[in-house]
Amino acid sequence: MEIIAYQPQYAKDFKELNIAWLEKYFWVEPHDQEVLGKPEKYIIEPGGNIFLIKDGDKIIGCVALMKIDTGIFELTKMAVSPEYQGKKIGQKLMEHTLDFAKKQDWDHLIIFSNRKLENAIYIYKKYGFREIPIGENNPYTRGDIKMRLDLS
Repeated sequence: MEIIAYQPQYAKDFKELNIAWLEKYFWVEPHDQEVLGKPEKYIIEPGGNIFLIKDGDKIIGCVALMKIDTGIFELTKMAVSPEYQGKKIGQKLMEHTLDFAKKQDWDHLIIFSNRKLENAIYIYKKYGFREIPIGENNPYTRGDIKMRLDLS
């Protein structure tokens, strides 16, 4: 398995992994449709990144870093194929993403999540994210928790 940077030929994989995850646990919101339908426009071009994990020729997981402001990025759109869940692939993606973010000298990362995703919240806390007030800029109706990780 290897972690690679996003390339346009993986747009369909990125979208399908996230749609499947969202439909399993929640619903697909208009914000999701917009971002997943045009990842170059909403994630890459403003200065963000997408990482994918490959097993052979198959994309089995993904994560994105969406720019919020200078030095502030949202860790978002993390998904792993159902048949690969429980194999610490999400943690590999998290470690890669955090190493990348620290090398960029960014200030902090934020995550919007939902408390029913207990395993995800546990992993976020394990990597040092702490809960902060949600505030006004929550792009997701399903988001009932906001977390932050200071990088510097």
